[in-house]
Amino acid sequence: MKPIFVLNGPNLNRLGTREPEIYGRTTLAEIEAMCREAAGDWPLRFHQSNAEHQLIDWVHEAIDGGAGILINPAGLSFRSIPLLDALKMFPGPIIEFHISNIHRREEIYRHSLMSPAVTAVLAGLGPRGYAHAVRALIEMV
Repeated sequence: MKPIFVLNGPNLNRLGTREPEIYGRTTLAEIEAMCREAAGDWPLRFHQSNAEHQLIDWVHEAIDGGAGILINPAGLSFRSIPLLDALKMFPGPIIEFHISNIHRREEIYRHSLMSPAVTAVLAGLGPRGYAHAVRALIEMV
């Protein structure tokens, strides 16, 4: 089985302490554990980076050998044309995930550039929504 790539963008390494009123107190390590449990025997590549180029490199790896992508682009959702272009090259299913409901937030957070390139968007389910997204992606694959 080809792996599912779970990619996390800038500042998500600070989950648990970063704006807990928006993102909760769940850490990225806890989210990774939830994703791995949800994936069961399906191989999972779980990554986080504050660097745009690193996320793009992981998308390229997924293009060459991944079954699906679950991506929380974080702040890059609203400004990264290079990440959008990389996602457009991926031939399999992609789920864009946001912990908060970006449509209920400030105007700057309401329009994701990634959305036209993805199969589905999940937003506002909180950290536990990652597990739902992993299960949905496995069904899509």
